[in-house]
Order: sequence, then structure tokens, then C-alpha cells
Amino acid sequence: MFESLTEKLQEVFDKLGKRGKLSEADVDAALREVRLALLEADVNYKLVKDFTKRVKARAVGHEVMRSLTPGQQVIKIVHEELVVTLGEPARLDLSGPSPRVVMLVGLQGSGKTTTAAKLAVKLRKSGQRPLLVAADTYRPAAVTQLEVLGRQVDVPVHSEGTKTSPPKICANALKRARESAYTVVLMDTAGRLHVDDDMMHELEEIKARTSPREVLLVADAMTGQDAVRVASEFHERLGLTGLILTKVDGDARGGAAISMRSVTGVPIKYLGVGEKTDALEDFYPDRLASRILGMGDVLTLIEKAQGAMDQEQALGMAQKLIKGDFDLEDFLQQLQQIKKLGPLSQLLDMIPGLSQAAKGVAPEVTDNQMKNIEAIINSMTLQERRNPRIINAGRKRRVARGSGTTVQEVNALLAQFRQTQRLMKRLGGGKGKGMGLLSQLFK
Repeated sequence: MFESLTEKLQEVFDKLGKRGKLSEADVDAALREVRLALLEADVNYKLVKDFTKRVKARAVGHEVMRSLTPGQQVIKIVHEELVVTLGEPARLDLSGPSPRVVMLVGLQGSGKTTTAAKLAVKLRKSGQRPLLVAADTYRPAAVTQLEVLGRQVDVPVHSEGTKTSPPKICANALKRARESAYTVVLMDTAGRLHVDDDMMHELEEIKARTSPREVLLVADAMTGQDAVRVASEFHERLGLTGLILTKVDGDARGGAAISMRSVTGVPIKYLGVGEKTDALEDFYPDRLASRILGMGDVLTLIEKAQGAMDQEQALGMAQKLIKGDFDLEDFLQQLQQIKKLGPLSQLLDMIPGLSQAAKGVAPEVTDNQMKNIEAIINSMTLQERRNPRIINAGRKRRVARGSGTTVQEVNALLAQFRQTQRLMKRLGGGKGKGMGLLSQLFK
């Protein structure tokens, strides 16, 4: 999401890093560019003014001027102030008697229905018994969509069609939750194309009848400055307790994420990072600030890997890699594991320095290359995968036809595979040092 902002900020910091000593004029020039980068990213003007003022107050002080690496010190200050601007991390408040009600509100098209299903999956993993409520009786097929999602994620859905009023549906759902011992009620309310009084009155009635523990605004990160106005109006009428930003994996400029938190004073609780039902991340301001500044986000990457990969299988595969006796069948399994973590472009952004190193390589190309590799290996027989040496010219032509690729691409994959085998064999040598290090990593 913050690709453009990240690139501009990195250009500013690269210039600062080349200076052995910083003057106040240097800091002013850098902050002028930071200000422009934030404004172009749709960050609220007042927020930008306040942010750069705070950074300057610290950047022209002793902590920078007396530092051995003033450029790095300025980056550190920008990071810290960005974390302050994004606010403290806040988790879902599920205190109080069961069932706790969570009300999802927002404009039409913001992704409320999908987010409701994602949140249900997340809550179930933490030991809760969620009940989804189809309270959007206006949007065509909204009730059906939630019912389909409920079946997909194996979470029950309370629906009464489109004839019953939403406040009554929500009240009936709460009664059902009490009778059936559900611990959390997730209400998917109706959205509109714009904020209007009738919609707000209906939401106020739902809130009055169900006393929700959380009122979460689901906001599309791609709506820019308009999202800030929407958030303010919802907060004024309903008293929001949190924000969920959706479509964070898109090409939005990202300013809404920074602005909404500051303007409303309401914490961001989750980020929607994809279409899949598990693509909902807890919000950590320090991690997002690191991503914005191009510093990566290793902690989130580790959490993704732990959630998607089998530890024993990963250790077994690593042992085979070190010994150099892994084959294309093993490689295919690892490729499928990596795909569970999300788009490759997102993973590159989480590794410090790697997104910059890969700059100029389109994310679509990288992901397409992975699809081609998978297609090539799937077009091989089991014998060929386990012993690639038997793949002669005739077999290569058959594999290329079956995978929709060229013989050159098949040759390139086999060459890279042999090179990796040789490299891993060398790493695994040296009296078992490689395996010793490996066992430490997987403890």
C-alpha cells in the first residue's frame, strides 16, 4: 500500500545518510520533502504539519547534532514519531458477560461482509464461539454472501431474509446467542454509498438494542481523504471503538491509515491484507511504521510462517536441503507452502532491504514466475521429479507443452535447481556445522 510513500522517504533518507554532519538547513530541506511525500500519500494536512513540527524539534536538537551518524538518527526520530502518530496497539475488547457484541459499520463496498467472516475465523482460533449476523437487508445478495462465507469458514450465520428490520434481526440474533452459548456476536450491518441520516438512525437503534462491546468502522484504505471525513461522521454518531482498514494489499497511497487514527482518536485494530478468510492481521504501529520507512517487518513474516507451515515438515525439508538430496517433488511442496503466506511481493516488503533490492522487478512477474515453476514441475512424472537427471530433450519438450512454457524455461529451472543443490551441499559440509546451526534455528 505505501510503496510510493516508501520510495520517496527512502530517497530523502539516502541523501541524509551521505552527509557526515547535518545543519539545520539540511534538516529543513529533508523535512520539506518528507512533508510533500506525506501530502501526496493523502495524509491529512494538519497531521502532516504537526508531524514535521515534532520531528524538526527533535532533529535540530543535541540527539542528532552530536550523533556519529546524524542521518540514521533522523530516520530513528521519524520512525518513533510515526509510531506515535499511528497510536498505541489495541486489541478487541471481549471483556464482560457473554455473549459480547461486535458491530461492523461502514460505507458500501468497504468490505464489511468479508471482514466479518475473517474476524469470525480469527476469533474462533482464539477459542471463541462466534455467531455471524446478516443485518444488511438492502444490498442485493448481501445475506446470501454472508451465508456462503459462513459455510466456507464453518461459522453459523443468523439470517432472517430481507423482510425483517435490521434492528429486530440483531436483537433476535443476540437472543439466539444467549440460548446457544455463543461467546461473540458479529453483526454485519448495511452500508450506503454515502453517509445519510436514515442509515445512521438505523445503526443507532441497533446499538441501543444490542449494547455492542465494540463498534468497528470498516474502511477502504483506497478512499483517501474521504475516508477521514467518513470516519469522523461515524464516530460522532455511533461512538466508534476501533477501525479495520481493508484492501491494505492494494495500490492505495496509504494516507487514510495514518490520518483516520489521528483525526478520530480511535485505534486501528486490524488490517485486511487479502481476499482469503485468514488475511486479517493484528495492527502493530511499530511494524507498519517500519514498512512505511522501508525497514521491513520480520516479526509479521515469522508469525505468518508459523501459522502456515508445519514445523516438523519444515525441519525435515531443511535437513534434506543441507544434505543436498532434496528433489523437485520436495521443491514443489515448499513452493506450495510459500504460497500460503500470501503474494511474493508482500513477503519481499517484510524483509529489510529486499524490497529495494528487488526494485524494478514487477510483483506480477515474480508471482507469475512462481506459477510457471509450479506448472513445469506438475507436468513432470513422479519419476522425473525425484530424479531430474533422466529428463532428456524429448521429455523437456513434453513438459514444456504440458505446462504451457518453453523448453528454455524448463532448462532454466533445471539449471537453477542443480545449482541450488550444489550450493546447499557445500553449506551442509564442514563436519556437520550446517546441521548444528539448523537445529538451533528450529528449537
